Amino acid sequence: MAIVKYKIRVLYSFPHKIGAQRICTTAWHQVEGVAAAGADVTVYAGSIARPFTKNVKLHTTLAFNSWRKLRIPYQLLGILRACAMHDRKVARALNTGAIQTDIVHVWPLAALHTIRAAKSLGIPAVLERPNAHTRFAYEVVEKECQRLGISMPPGHEHAYKADWLELEEAEYRLTDRILCPSDFVARTFTDKGFSPDVIARHQYGYEEKIYYPGNGTRSGSGLTMLFVGGCAPRKGLHYALDAWLQSSACEDGTFLIAGEFIPGYAELLSRQLADSSVKVLGHRNDVPDLMRQSDLLVLPTIEEGSALVTSEARGSGCVLLVSEAAGAICKHGENALVHPVGDVNQLAIHISTLNEDRALLEKLRASSMATVNEATWTAAGKKLLEVYEEIIQN
Repeated sequence: MAIVKYKIRVLYSFPHKIGAQRICTTAWHQVEGVAAAGADVTVYAGSIARPFTKNVKLHTTLAFNSWRKLRIPYQLLGILRACAMHDRKVARALNTGAIQTDIVHVWPLAALHTIRAAKSLGIPAVLERPNAHTRFAYEVVEKECQRLGISMPPGHEHAYKADWLELEEAEYRLTDRILCPSDFVARTFTDKGFSPDVIARHQYGYEEKIYYPGNGTRSGSGLTMLFVGGCAPRKGLHYALDAWLQSSACEDGTFLIAGEFIPGYAELLSRQLADSSVKVLGHRNDVPDLMRQSDLLVLPTIEEGSALVTSEARGSGCVLLVSEAAGAICKHGENALVHPVGDVNQLAIHISTLNEDRALLEKLRASSMATVNEATWTAAGKKLLEVYEEIIQN
């Protein structure tokens, strides 16, 4: 007689428009991945932008029409009030017995009431941490901005917000586990005094149907290096530009920059950006194609969660040149080259080395492609389910 494996019941609480961009994409893939791995998932989301393909039970907390796509605008309520409304609705559903679950997965700014409800019922709660510890992130970004003589725009996600920080730190203290997608993120918590026992390591992934390698060889003799992301001090574009211009690759290669600049940053970097080897593309909707046309993906970020762009680039055939803070799923010297944060000289050496040793470039690329299945959303879903199982058992 076949043994039927018990399905873990998961309550997944996400206060935003699940399936939209950025963290909304991450949340959607987490739900899809863990459902595909065998979990029974109930989602409470603010609203939905992309329907699930797996068997997922969905409830919306801020939508108000039958299609569940129209929602109360965050601009009307403010992000904190909207997140609090979502949090209370999920907590109420738990307290009234409307949800039967084995574990609760919550997101920042919308977790306190839900975690308290879960604890009162003896249900473990895990808090997603899509970025480094918020206090660390604020501190390191502010320090870098001061060093460069630039300010973050008011309201920017990495501009200091005392009320956000207070709420998130309360969530950190209350939750049973903090889900960290990289060793770098985990370290920002242990460095702040959190016990390693509170940290649970999982990972993010990439969409294989969108990010895949091209069929032909890359054209031209020079290297093509690509940067994708918000052009701001946090992402370290200034380090990438300085390293590129120090390297031998700038002589006949091309550095492509895809992303929008915060005010004042392009002006600060005007000399580097004016070099003939540098091409500023602005915001692009053809990033997968750009990746397939590029040899390298550079991300010298000073703080990160686990940048999705790094796995997407691997899937597209790029070799990664990343900082230790990028949270990339890779191994230095095996399928990528990793440098210390802010080390322009080391990054320049990495660029020059791959420009001058194409055999090494191809070796790293081949190794990356051979192991890129470790960085898919399917792999991430299996890993997340394993984390759930370990927490429930303990």
